[in-house]
Amino acid sequence: MLAVAFTGCDFKSGRIENTKELSREIKASQIKRVTNVQLISSADEWGKKIAQIAEKSLKGELEKNPDTGLAHCRDLSGIPVIAALEKEYGVKVELFGINDVKRADLHAKEREILDAYAYSAKSNTQAGDNLQQLNDSLLVYNAPVAAGSVICKKCMASQDTTFAVWRLLFNKKEIIRKLDAKQLKD
Repeated sequence: MLAVAFTGCDFKSGRIENTKELSREIKASQIKRVTNVQLISSADEWGKKIAQIAEKSLKGELEKNPDTGLAHCRDLSGIPVIAALEKEYGVKVELFGINDVKRADLHAKEREILDAYAYSAKSNTQAGDNLQQLNDSLLVYNAPVAAGSVICKKCMASQDTTFAVWRLLFNKKEIIRKLDAKQLKD
């Protein structure tokens, strides 16, 4: 009878394995009070980190596999590290160049920012990172890539002005879901 009881228990069931995922989901769905300052500072902090990791990953791909690396310039989700970042932070990671300045599907504020980055690249001045609120639910973080970088040379070779900008599009709901309530109390 004891043997039947043990064979009836499934110790390798998904229930035991999913406890980490379940606890993460419970934390994400907790009610939190998040101020606009906390939201912006979290997006800024995450943006810096994500842009650095994405740049390092794309550089590595371009140096390791120069032929297939160019395809990653247009579709960054093919790089496992960047795909993991997008999933972890709920962010859309893109690399923009001079051709993207006039894209009609971008918010007017974003086109202005890209135009400013293009102008600073043409005039050889250093531009810094930028975080803007596009509407009630979206934040965009932009980080310029150094003109001498392998990313600018390879991915933006067909452009008149070698200029590249990381575009990280955050959804406020996802930021709030990913924030740890204990961190917010500080």
